[in-house]
Amino acid sequence: MAVQVGSIIEGKVTAIKPFGMFVAINETQQGLVHISQVANGFVKDINEHFSVGAPVKVKVLSIDDAGKISLSVRAALPAPEREASEERRGGGYRGGGRGGNDRRNENNAPSFEDKMKKWLKHSEENLATINKKQAKRGY
Repeated sequence: MAVQVGSIIEGKVTAIKPFGMFVAINETQQGLVHISQVANGFVKDINEHFSVGAPVKVKVLSIDDAGKISLSVRAALPAPEREASEERRGGGYRGGGRGGNDRRNENNAPSFEDKMKKWLKHSEENLATINKKQAKRGY
């Protein structure tokens, strides 16, 4: 059976590495599921999700010129259900806006966007200070 990009197939986990897991998709071919494609959430250790020999449903993402097959468990899963609060609001975060909307992730840490805004503000303040000092010195 020829493996085609976009197809969802049943495979078997043959090896687990820190960066991903190898899945046999037929008798002669295997592919790699990168750690980012193992589940819908953050995965620190693949062993918490799968073990060698376990059956797994995967979607074929790509096949390169050398024949390496890129697979995804996440893409083979049904879409994650939206939270009830998102449905009431009519969708998720759309960006923009200020006023202390401190979005937090599942570990109750500030979101990437909030960290980035804080970093940019700090960088702009530092740049303004440097420019003032250079102006005083006549540069």
